[in-house]
Amino acid sequence: MHASRVLAKASGVRELSLEVASSLPQRQFRKSSFRRDAETSTRDACATHGRNDRHNRIVKKKLKVLVLFDGTSPTTLDQDFSKELKTKDWKTEADVMAALGKLGHTAEHLAIYDDVDLVRQKLETCAPHVLFNLVEQFKNRPGFDQNIVSFFEMQDLPFTGCGSTGLTLCKDKGISKKILHYHGIHVPHFVVIPRGQRIGRPKQLKLPVLVKPVKEEASYGISQASFVQNEEQFRERVAFIHEKYNSDAIAEEYIEGRELYVSIMGNVRLTVFPIRELVFREVPPNEPKIATYNAKWDEEYRKRWGLENRFAEDLAPARVTDIQETCKDIYRLLTIDGYARIDLRLTPENKLYFIEANPNPILADDEDFALSATKAGLSYPQLIGGIVRLGIKTVRD
Repeated sequence: MHASRVLAKASGVRELSLEVASSLPQRQFRKSSFRRDAETSTRDACATHGRNDRHNRIVKKKLKVLVLFDGTSPTTLDQDFSKELKTKDWKTEADVMAALGKLGHTAEHLAIYDDVDLVRQKLETCAPHVLFNLVEQFKNRPGFDQNIVSFFEMQDLPFTGCGSTGLTLCKDKGISKKILHYHGIHVPHFVVIPRGQRIGRPKQLKLPVLVKPVKEEASYGISQASFVQNEEQFRERVAFIHEKYNSDAIAEEYIEGRELYVSIMGNVRLTVFPIRELVFREVPPNEPKIATYNAKWDEEYRKRWGLENRFAEDLAPARVTDIQETCKDIYRLLTIDGYARIDLRLTPENKLYFIEANPNPILADDEDFALSATKAGLSYPQLIGGIVRLGIKTVRD
């Protein structure tokens, strides 16, 4: 579902105090330790070979797939969304349903708004092999997507995409940056300013900074006004985030550089697809280059400023390899599974910074994730089929 329709105010309660990433102890990250972890995970997976054998038998036949997506108002069990699926806002849902049909699977759909019990009722009549999870919110609030997934996990239901732990860690930009900084991944220096706390001068940060909601997705809450160059602007923007979005704010030092998007799929064995980049062709050199909400979703705005998502060019092979390995580390450290997109900044000095991780990114066939998979040689139905297989095979804790 299009971000402009699904995003609404988040009401997550923050517990982080005002602190700076650079004040945390930094431990040198060892890739060898991850190799050992991956080997251990493989052995653990082998211990469940009986279950996996059953899954392997399932994925070789035609499947019943229940596609779950967001409702914008209360829904019924067998509500018909054929009209909505023909609109631009429902392109992802329509593309996934069409791809499942091309693969020969039987796909049914269910929209969730405020009643999770609809899933239980649908399971009784549909009996799917797997849930294809496109749910991003509950009651128009995106802060609860991990809770929906927790329900699937408690019921031991196979589903596509990321589990509840990965969704929770990635949603909170402060926590994800703390984890990665601790393990030696470069992140911008940042502070988290909780609601109800006096908004003081950001002494620990070097201006300019970007101020945004700590938990929102799809650049919601990010505009040119997020680029803060003095103390007065800082206080005004933080207060705006607190009041407008009912959210804690995160302020991070602005990183000048290329905006890179790296798509990854897998659980233990990870596949990294070709790197995409958001290019700012018409933005003046002295203006900040920010992936604002309008920069991502407003076509007129994108045309005016010459914004284009394309495959990254002029990256040396060694640099590409380094980016891929770093993104694999990020994916595992944040306990992501299924598929995700990692957003990065690459400075003119070739220093790579983590900006945020997006589990379960938009899957429409003309969006970055699917285009990267196509560039890697996967047709869109093959991509959707691969996501389904991962969902069936994933062993959830």
